[in-house]
Formats: sequence, structure tokens, C-alpha cells
Amino acid sequence: MANVEHGGTAGNAFGAGAGAAESARARLRAIRIGLWLIAAVLAIRQVTVVLSTPKGERLTDLETWVGPNGVLHVKGSLYDSTQFTGTPFGGFVLKPLTRAAEQALGWGWTFGSLSLVVVLGLVVARALPQPVSRRTALLAAPVAISLLMLSLPVRNALYLGQTSIIPVLLVLLGCFAVRGERASGLLIGVAAALQPTLLVFAPLLWFTGRRRAVESTAITFAGLGALAWAVMPHDSTTYWVHHLAGVGLGGDADDLSNQSLHGALLRLGLNGPLEITLFLLLGAAVAALGLRRAIRYARDGQLLLAVAITGCVAVVVSPTSWQHQLLWVLLALVGRVGKKTSDRPMWPVAVILVMTLPAKMMLPNKAALFPLRDNVVLLAALAAATIVPFLSRTSEYYRAPIPTDYAQSVPTRWKRVPLLPFLGRVFTRPNLMLELLLIRVGYSAYQQVRLAATGGTNAGGRTTAEHHGDQILSIERFLHIDIEHWVNHAVFKVGWLRDFFAFYYESFHFVVPLTVLAVLYVRRPGDYRWARSALGFATLMALLGFWLFPLAPPRLMPGLGVMDTVHGVQDFSKPDYGTLTALTNQYAAMPSLHFGWSLWCGVVIAVLAPKWWMKALGLLHPLLTVSAIVATGNHWVLDAVGGAAVVGAGFGLTHLLQGPRPRPLMKPVEVSRKDPVPATGRTPS
Repeated sequence: MANVEHGGTAGNAFGAGAGAAESARARLRAIRIGLWLIAAVLAIRQVTVVLSTPKGERLTDLETWVGPNGVLHVKGSLYDSTQFTGTPFGGFVLKPLTRAAEQALGWGWTFGSLSLVVVLGLVVARALPQPVSRRTALLAAPVAISLLMLSLPVRNALYLGQTSIIPVLLVLLGCFAVRGERASGLLIGVAAALQPTLLVFAPLLWFTGRRRAVESTAITFAGLGALAWAVMPHDSTTYWVHHLAGVGLGGDADDLSNQSLHGALLRLGLNGPLEITLFLLLGAAVAALGLRRAIRYARDGQLLLAVAITGCVAVVVSPTSWQHQLLWVLLALVGRVGKKTSDRPMWPVAVILVMTLPAKMMLPNKAALFPLRDNVVLLAALAAATIVPFLSRTSEYYRAPIPTDYAQSVPTRWKRVPLLPFLGRVFTRPNLMLELLLIRVGYSAYQQVRLAATGGTNAGGRTTAEHHGDQILSIERFLHIDIEHWVNHAVFKVGWLRDFFAFYYESFHFVVPLTVLAVLYVRRPGDYRWARSALGFATLMALLGFWLFPLAPPRLMPGLGVMDTVHGVQDFSKPDYGTLTALTNQYAAMPSLHFGWSLWCGVVIAVLAPKWWMKALGLLHPLLTVSAIVATGNHWVLDAVGGAAVVGAGFGLTHLLQGPRPRPLMKPVEVSRKDPVPATGRTPS
């Protein structure tokens, strides 16, 4: 009816509605095609990485099993060399591959494993809790396959030639794909024969009414174990006695790759009867609590989440849970957490980051944080199994979380602004944990890109960086702004001024931006989103500059005579010289983020501060920073120009994608009776 009234006629309204629906379907088709292309590119990349690696370095685990000199060719025990980590039944299955080892170790094995990942993603997409929207149903498969391709367990399994994808796929097929409880139990029993801790799925099946599946699982597991025992009695004794007693196979059980509770306790320095007792007690507690939660979510209609939680229990209670066996944690992201829309991404983003990035990118390299960093995947599995408050489908927030408070749309000079309105103009405060996590990961990526810009070492980019330094110096001489040498020596002669700029350079680079972000987060959430986005875009563009144009700062230019007033005298005869060159890339000078971040702070403070003296202090910060970076010999004048350029581009890109900065009313505004009162109580910005 509203369309009829505004459009004039019912025919026009229905026509407009049909056109909008067709446009929405076209966008959905385009998004789906794009996601499938991303999945295909990731799959091609994984195959390329594996097959382009030298033969002696790829599929190393598979090589140790079925290669010409592999364990399965040895006439003695499979476990004499501790290179084979599977069950006796796994060895029994792999034994026939030794006849075609060369073929299996190449294209056949790689593409076969890749096909299993695709099937796994398709099964996961079909197993999502019902009901799901049409959009979710269409996009779930490519998203699931892409996430699997990016995950560390799949990447390691493809690179090392592991079989760990197979047990996960067998369990999911048994729970969601096959018909009949006996067939389901058969598949899960085979999976348990390959990874015995998967027997924890038996209680889940039993207490959710699938008791015939439990019987079939037990019979299959016992039968395959007996078959392997009859064929390889010595190997079976070695595995079932020594392995389960905590000796471990395939390396030390306290290795960082072992993300089980047993491995964590060993890394904490516990061993012997005390460690085994704690492992058994804590493992039993996790199993009881985790299985209870899994059964509850299964009865709630979230069987995929229940399966993921049970898999996380298996990760925790297994004596050894190697990195390539941890796919269950990734599947746990299907659980919904949080009553607010802004809180909903927290859990899936955390899981994706944990499962796709090295642990050192998640937490700083501080000794006090090593116990957390070394066990980050285990902690994620523990959280999923025991404490994460996944919403029930009966919850009013399951399908309709508390919506985000968006600012009113405003007319702009260009029709296509904002391009992505869902990214900004929000007044509500974002999730703090998610913000801190993304800031940490973003800074880690910033450090990695800075170092990678010179090939991973400072010496690797020295020649190119010094050549670019000569080019910058020539441009500055042409423009008559080559003041670095004069300013550096003038400041060096004044002790208190030299010390002041050295302190300012080292201390305020991180403190001031973090302080501005913290104040905005607490006092001005809407402005926090605007300012944070501009800073993020500016930093991303700066990383591109570091990559494309490695540049030596004045203090690292031999023959220029600029002194490093912060780190001391440089020994130019060494490839990696200076105090910090061993820690970070010193040739990431263009653009200067020291000045860029300070200019961002100055602009934000000048725009948002309520008093004139606050604005003046904010603008003083970039002035002192540009003086410090030039006086200490750490940047050229043109580096500061580059920093200003990326900051300006960051604010411009934020405006283009998100629209104008939202401006809530600071005080009441009187309106006449004839004027409509805005529903949100805010003026358009």
C-alpha cells in the first residue's frame, strides 16, 4: 500500500517491487559467483604451493610413510622410527599405497585431498541449523570451502601429506549425509579406528536417540582394531600401550604442535604421575561438561554445533592433537554468540583468526604471554567445549539480535557516496574484544609486511633502499628542502634538545594514537568508528608504499653524515647495522607513519575537541613529530609529505565508503509545531 500511495498506481508499485527483487537476485548471483571464484583461486593456490615445492620438502609426512624408504616398507615395527603416528589400522590401510608410492605422492594425492576438502565444505554448508535464509543457503558452500582452504589444519595436511581430513569427513558424513543409523555408525567407527579419541561421539549419538548408530560404531571400531591386531600384533601393542600411556609418537608430546591438554601440561613443566593425574582429571571434567553442552545443542536442533563441540572435546582430551588434526575448532564458528548485532561477529572472527594465522600474530612476543600464545588453539577448543555461551534457537536473539543504531542517511554531493553504508555511520559502541583483536592482528600484519618488503631481511633490501635514498635526496635538493643534515647537526649540539626529540620519537608514536582511540571509544563511539576507519585505511596504503618503495632513512645513508641521535653511531661496514635493524625493517621510511599517525591524531583532535586549547595541543603533536623525525635522522622531509598523503587518502576513502561523519546533537534544538521531530533525536549530518 505504501508503494501504491507514493508511486501513484498499483501497477507501478508491483512493477517497482518486481524490479527491486530482480535486482536483489542479480546481486546475490554476482556475490555467489565471486565467492566461488575466490574458493577456486584458493584451491589453485594450495595445489601450486604443494606441487611447486621441491620434491624432498613437500608431502614429507606421507613420504615417511609410503615413500621408497618409508616406514611402511620397513619389515619391523611401524613405530620403531617414531615417524609413523597413525593407528595400526591406519598403517594397515596405507600399506597397499607403497606399490604406487610415486603416483600417490604427487598429483593424485594432492588433488584427492583437495577433493575431500571440497566435499567437507559442501557437507558443512548443508548441515547448517534450519531454517536458513535463501542467501545463506546459496553462499554457505563457497564460504565454507574458502575458510577450509585458508585454515592451518588443511594447509598443513595438504603440504605434509596428512590424512587428518578423512576422519573429520567420515564423522560429518555419518551425522549428516548417509541414511540409516547403522551406516552412520559404520562411518564414525572407521573414523575412530583412524583417530580413537573420536569415540567421544558415541555418547552424543546415544543421548540423542541414535543408539543403533552407537552399536554400529562400537562393532566397527572393535572389528577393525581386531583385524589390525591380528595382522600386526606387535605394532598394536606398541600403540595401545605406550602411545595411550603418554609416550607419544612422531615427536615429543610437549611440542608446540601438540595442542592437547596433555601437551599444554607438559609445556608448563609438569610430568610424571602428577601430570598424568591432572590430565585424566581435567580431561574427564572437560569431556563431561562438553558432551553435556553438545547434547543440549543437538536437542535444540543445532547438530552441526553439537558435532563441532564434541570434536573440540576430542582435541582437548587426546594425548596428542597435532596441528593438522584441529579442524573441529574451525567448525565451532557456526554457533551464534551475543545479543547485539555488533557482538555477533566476535566469536567467528576470533575462531577464523586462530585457525588461519600463526599464534605469534595473535599475541605479543612477551614471555608472560607465552603460555597463552603457545596454547591458543587449545584455548579456543576449550572455550568452544565448555564456556562459550552459544545461543539456543529458542532465544529471541538467535535470529533477531538487537540491531545496530545507524545514523540517518544524508544527501551528498555524489550519488555513489557512501559506497558501503553498512560499514559506518553507527552510533553504538563496537565490541571491545573484537576491536583489540583486530588491532593486534593488524599491527602484526603491518610488521610482517614491513619486513617482507625487503625480502625478509634488512640486508636484502639495502642496495635498493640506498638507491631510493639517493633519488629522494636529489628531489629535495632540486626543491631546496634538503634540510636533514643541517637540522640533525644543529639539534645534536644542544644536549637537552637532542634528548627531548629522542624521547619524543620513541615514546609518543604509539601512546598518543592509542590514547585518542581509547577516549573516542569511551566518549564518542560514532566518531571512534570514523576515526578508526581512516587510520586503518591510511596504514594499509602506507604498507603498499613500504612494499613498492623501500627507502633508507638519512641516518642509514653512507656518506651523508647524518647522525642517529636515538640508537647511536651506525657501523656501515656490517650488512645489518644499528640497534634496531635486527628487529624490524629500517628501510620502511616512505611514507612516514610516525608523522602520518601524528597528523591523524592532530586532525581528529582538531575536529572533535570541544575547546580551542585542546585543538591547539592536538595540532602541536604533528609539528613536534615532524621535527623529531627529521632531527633524529629517521626520515626525509618528503617522507612526512608521503605520510600526510596517505592520511588524507585515508579520510577520503572513509568518506567515500561510509559517508559523512555522523554528528549527534550536542544540545536540544527547539522546533516549531509544524516541523517534524527527527525520530532519532539527532540532526542530519
